[in-house]
Amino acid sequence: MANITAADVNKLRQTTGAGMMDCKKALVEAEGDFDKAIEILRKKGQKVAANRSDRESTEGAAIAAVNADNTTGVVITLNCETDFVGKNEGFVKLATDLANQALNYADKDSFLASDFGGITVAEKLIEQTGVIGEKIEIGSFERLEGAFVGSYIHAGNKIATLVALSAKVNGGEEAAKNVAMQAAAMNPIALNEAGVDAAIIEKEIEIAKEQLRAEGKPEAMLDNIAKGKIQRFYKDNTLVNQDYIKDGSMSVAAYVKTVDGGLTVTGFKRVALG
Repeated sequence: MANITAADVNKLRQTTGAGMMDCKKALVEAEGDFDKAIEILRKKGQKVAANRSDRESTEGAAIAAVNADNTTGVVITLNCETDFVGKNEGFVKLATDLANQALNYADKDSFLASDFGGITVAEKLIEQTGVIGEKIEIGSFERLEGAFVGSYIHAGNKIATLVALSAKVNGGEEAAKNVAMQAAAMNPIALNEAGVDAAIIEKEIEIAKEQLRAEGKPEAMLDNIAKGKIQRFYKDNTLVNQDYIKDGSMSVAAYVKTVDGGLTVTGFKRVALG
């Protein structure tokens, strides 16, 4: 039997918002498996959001940068050990300089090997570790290309996002920023239905059916009702189908069409700290 600690229970409670006893029971049933415990809570009808893994969970700065013609963007995190260092003006400037350099590289490895003031980026991070006294490293590295790429960095540099639009149009810069703000705030798991992993949908259908059985719904009705719940899942969790945060009467897809009738969102990247 897994040893379930108070810290484990509290972590699950913080993640899910479920009650302490419910969290403890779920962890015991899951034999300490955190993801399985979340699934158990959801099957029992707990109001738990779908599992979304922000790419990093540490201190530092999340920075987005876009090239001059708005066709390429990168988001990186420069990670450190304490919030005090992460908020330091010099640390944020270093993160910004590194993000601007990262625009020139296709992946994290080539970026780390690139020249930065006479030494490699990787060597610069080691140097700064010695200067600051905390481990400094690049966590996330995400790149996005498109006809028009915009960015947004949330206050405090805790979340950074990129959004690609299908064309460069009048009003496109503001639209891209607004959708990037949406991605930062609402943390979608995919751009649209096609981007959701089939395994996630299978699990959501299973969870929906368990909930319906618990409510006493006839077995013959489960498939149809579960399909309706999946449509709601798409609406809540895919960027273009989400309600637009600045006007809940329309979806994000509908919002960009108010800017230009042929405009669509073609991609996004989101990284977060904390």
